[in-house]
Amino acid sequence: MKSLVLAATMALGLVPTAKACELALVLAIDISGSVDRREYRIQMDGLATALNDPTVQDALLDSKAQIAVLHWTGASRQVLISNWRQMKERSDVIEIGQIVSDAPREYWHFSTAIGDALIVSADLLGQVGEVCERKVIDVSGDGPSNEGADVSAVRDSLVRGGVQINGLAIETTDDTLTDYYRNKVIGGPGAFVLTAKTFEDYPRVIRRKLLREITKPVVEAPRPRGRDAG
Repeated sequence: MKSLVLAATMALGLVPTAKACELALVLAIDISGSVDRREYRIQMDGLATALNDPTVQDALLDSKAQIAVLHWTGASRQVLISNWRQMKERSDVIEIGQIVSDAPREYWHFSTAIGDALIVSADLLGQVGEVCERKVIDVSGDGPSNEGADVSAVRDSLVRGGVQINGLAIETTDDTLTDYYRNKVIGGPGAFVLTAKTFEDYPRVIRRKLLREITKPVVEAPRPRGRDAG
């Protein structure tokens, strides 16, 4: 009987096929005016170091992940640092880590438009949406949005489209930023926000964050917004 059911479902095209990748991950990095030269370097080197961590690399390879990297600041000022690259070999992860470390900074003195960053990230995810099982935006920043599209409205729209948005709040001057990210930015089943109290804390936290979002949750309870502060 099982063989007959399998044959029938195959004939109807109902047997699920393995996705070419399990995870499409946009790494969206804040380069707004509040981020000085030293803090920018800490972010980029910290992310590159995390990508060179063997445990992170193994998780990316196991997930057949595709990664894109985005710099973001004010409205209409986002820069694609690295378009989609699939992590097939350890050398692929090392290469994207080097791209992150070497990336020039195009903008220095503009505002914070998280909603616009999410819109551009969503456009990127649209390029691989049919290929990858999970679609995740990893957005980090050191302040609330003060320009551009309404963050919550964009977040809610993306969540309805199956996107998970996770946050890393860098609380250098605002100890309520984690709550802001939790309430306004993150969303989707299993969404979470982690806190770095200083930019110096960013490298440790981004490694932890990558490992958490790369690993597919065993159980996911549907909900419109993430509530876990990490």
